[in-house]
Amino acid sequence: MNKIAVLQLSVAMAIFGSVGFFSERTGLPALELVFVRCICAAVFLCAAWMATGHFKREKWDVREAMLIIFCAVANLLNWIFLFKSFELISVTIAISLYHLAPIIVLIIGSFIFREKLSLYSILAISLCFIGTLLIMGTDGFQSSSPEWEGIMYGIIAAFFYAATMLLGKSITKTSVYATTFLQMLIGFLLLLPFVDFHVYTTLHASQWFYTVLTGIVHTGVVYLLFFNSIRHLPTNVVSFMIFVDPAVAILLDILLSGFVPDMVQILGISLIFLGMIYSLRTTRPTENEIMQKRPHTM
Repeated sequence: MNKIAVLQLSVAMAIFGSVGFFSERTGLPALELVFVRCICAAVFLCAAWMATGHFKREKWDVREAMLIIFCAVANLLNWIFLFKSFELISVTIAISLYHLAPIIVLIIGSFIFREKLSLYSILAISLCFIGTLLIMGTDGFQSSSPEWEGIMYGIIAAFFYAATMLLGKSITKTSVYATTFLQMLIGFLLLLPFVDFHVYTTLHASQWFYTVLTGIVHTGVVYLLFFNSIRHLPTNVVSFMIFVDPAVAILLDILLSGFVPDMVQILGISLIFLGMIYSLRTTRPTENEIMQKRPHTM
């Protein structure tokens, strides 16, 4: 287990867990918010790319260039649908639905990367998934008029999130700086014809602060950490660590919004952490596997 990669992914997911809290305070529609995020992140990532000198050592590959383009499109759609769901349903419910993505990644990843999906892995991911459902709370299931459009946006976002993770894991030759910068640049170019620039003229200083912050920190910093870490971790570990995100979102509701979770939600949070801890233990090599990898001596 690459401990540095695990730490980077944990930090990235912890930061991203607050994106719903910040996006609600930007006052921007989903598409216009994503557009600014692409601009801010592109500037930040380009500066990091130049400052580290990685741009001089890039090894360009046609296959990876295509993967970066596909990953950029998937990531862009992932953002748009996620923020659309934030507009229509609560952050807790949207984030819970969004975390169908690891389930999709585990299933597809087991075929693409030929990573064995053991019974223990299935049990651990099931605990995490049940936890995400429970943190929705009883009100989320008993609503007399559920926002089905927001729910569908959350589920669609999960599919594109899964695609982003799988495509990102396949990019290994291009530096993480170039990969993330190009993704932001592609996102900027794709959104440019559809942006309503008038909405930016109505923003207050505080709203601009939250908007730029989500662009630099929640996008630039997070994606550097995210795409760098997933290259060095197996798919199942990536999938489990993603659940740090909803845990942070719930904690922010408690600490900043005065939200008090009920017993069902507390159980859900507990299951998420239990599943993550258990999954990390099950991915360690057993004593027999270590012995089999040692060279035989005469």
